[in-house]
Amino acid sequence: MKHLLPYLGFIALMVLAYLLLAAGKPIAVAGLFLVSGFAVGSLYALGGVGLVILYRATGVLNLALGAMGALGVMTAWQLQQAGVPQAVTWVVAIVIAMTLSLFYGRFIAPLLAWRDPVVKAVATLGFALIILGFTAFAWEDDVRRFSLPTDAQAVKILGLRVTATRLIVVGAAFALVGGIWLYLERTRTGLQMRALANNRDISAMIGVRILRVESIAWAMAGAIAGFIGLMFGDLVRLEPVVITFMVIPSVAAAICGRLDNLGLVLVGGLAMGVVESLLTLSPLLKSVRPVAPYLIAAVVLVLMQRGTRLLFAKD
Repeated sequence: MKHLLPYLGFIALMVLAYLLLAAGKPIAVAGLFLVSGFAVGSLYALGGVGLVILYRATGVLNLALGAMGALGVMTAWQLQQAGVPQAVTWVVAIVIAMTLSLFYGRFIAPLLAWRDPVVKAVATLGFALIILGFTAFAWEDDVRRFSLPTDAQAVKILGLRVTATRLIVVGAAFALVGGIWLYLERTRTGLQMRALANNRDISAMIGVRILRVESIAWAMAGAIAGFIGLMFGDLVRLEPVVITFMVIPSVAAAICGRLDNLGLVLVGGLAMGVVESLLTLSPLLKSVRPVAPYLIAAVVLVLMQRGTRLLFAKD
């Protein structure tokens, strides 16, 4: 029962936020912000999952996740302007993010393998700024719109019109967490990733092909980044800077799961998205929306740390 308490805490937080911020509002208005919060929170959770996968396998907190997705979706938008079929552009966006991730993981990350986690994280931030600089050079700052065919399809849930895109994002978050958990628990490569997370040196001694396993982790994280870029560009805003720094709330979601528990990353990301969205309903509190994810993560860290020493890296 004790291990369920964090999940119940996040659920209680969402319920409390709804009661305090949406009380007295028309159900159609409150429901709209609630659905939007679940969709954005799912993106935060997906980003957190991508960070956790990579961190568990390589020890790298990849702050370039958002920049990779941003370049992918901007390329997809440009190809669509040239008349390329949409399905092809989606694949291109994911491949670009995967390629960038693999490039970094194969050629740059090994050079920093024995450095401190902070050094590794800062290096990925530098890579993110390089990608963002290239993206800003290639596309001038302008108002653009990226849409998916699923935006025109919707279902009625409790009287609210919910687009298929939002349902896909929420469903993908749950499906990805379940699929990755099975992958890590039931496959040989997943077990090798877990072994790397526990002890890189011993893993190498027993024959784990470190570069191969790490490359798979980088590719998985890149694919997730590409998908997030497409969804974020559609649901929120097609703006490279905005998508690039979407990684920050994703880091907060990953922290909610202590960079280890995928289930808590999912529920934590959803809670952040819901609270952030519902805060818009409050004239007094809507200005603090951007800091909501970090406040939630800070509270989680304080609660997890009670009576223990909280570590995200080995002594």
